[in-house]
Amino acid sequence: MRAEFGISQPAVSQHLKVLRENGFAHVRVDGARRLYSLDPAGLRAADEWLDRYRAFWSQRLDALDTELRRGRHRRRDQPEAP
Repeated sequence: MRAEFGISQPAVSQHLKVLRENGFAHVRVDGARRLYSLDPAGLRAADEWLDRYRAFWSQRLDALDTELRRGRHRRRDQPEAP
């Protein structure tokens, strides 16, 4: 697990537990294995909650993007310091 994804098996288990406990995933026991699946209802609830803030974030993130692009253009136009 660590070699492929850079995270330990106990860390994955903890993340899956948090997802399950908060309604984002279901677990099904199959012998010694635990099979996880996403719960669309949990994702919908999170999306509905986020939707209240999207307009607020979108405008400000667009403004931030504009300022970052302006900064890049300014740095490109300035000669490099010796």
